[in-house]
Amino acid sequence: MQKVFSSPDLGLVAHLKNILENQGVICVMKNYYLTGGMGEIPPIECWPELWLVNDAQLQDAQTIIKANQAIPITGKPWQCPNCGEQLEAQFAQCWQCGTAQPAN
Repeated sequence: MQKVFSSPDLGLVAHLKNILENQGVICVMKNYYLTGGMGEIPPIECWPELWLVNDAQLQDAQTIIKANQAIPITGKPWQCPNCGEQLEAQFAQCWQCGTAQPAN
């Protein structure tokens, strides 16, 4: 197993795990519950980590992680044409009903 990512932000680690697995890169999250050990253990050692199950997927994983860490949020908020929900620009589909953002 190979460690590919670590961050103090559990939400970010879980998000990247989902992205990787949706791209066929199987990984495991470690240190999920270790934050309670901070103080007795150095904080950086308690950060959630992503580990690859298949080391052969290392380059794919690194490429996917890099591409998904630097996505700028551009554009204007939009309204779902199906349910009327107001959404921020970074959402490609409505979180309420699943309708895709209309093309500009």
